[in-house]
Amino acid sequence: MMDRAAEIALAKSAAPPSIADKATVLVLTHHGYETAVKGSNGFVCAVERGWMSQYDFPQFWNPHMRGPLCYNPPAVRSILPYTIKRTELVLAGRSKPEMIAAIKDAITSHALPPLESGAMTYMMSKQGYLNDEAHNWVPHLMFYFPRAQGSTWGADLPDAPPMLNPQFQDSPEALSVIMVPVAHWSDGTSAPKMQ
Repeated sequence: MMDRAAEIALAKSAAPPSIADKATVLVLTHHGYETAVKGSNGFVCAVERGWMSQYDFPQFWNPHMRGPLCYNPPAVRSILPYTIKRTELVLAGRSKPEMIAAIKDAITSHALPPLESGAMTYMMSKQGYLNDEAHNWVPHLMFYFPRAQGSTWGADLPDAPPMLNPQFQDSPEALSVIMVPVAHWSDGTSAPKMQ
């Protein structure tokens, strides 16, 4: 858990103020995510924890991971419910295999929504901590699509900006997440160039 005010500020750092200042902000409590700030633009900002990584990621349970992001309205409706569900399962003490089974069941029963066209997320915080190697990595946007090969978007090719996030490639969520680095952090300062 984080201090509530600090978590609100960290969540809002995911997107430029023109978006984050009017966004709803969620904070994690012992009972799951709850609304700390009611917004007016349809965006929702929150701070993800390590359990939102791919299931086989060695730092899945890293207690230091803090991934601030702001979901656009289509992602609020079709991506955020997965974060909320995974978090509920973790707080209920479920193992990774139990989580995977529960997510599969929720998809099959339509308790979790299908992907909505246009879903994307801002992840431009200078203060994030994505894992012990990447730290805050680089500011980027994430676009969600039905699962497909990275070549569909020219991802991971030399000098091509899109990168395929492997997070959902083998998960029951069946998504492809394309990450596109941007040149500045949410506060407008210049970001390091991708290597």
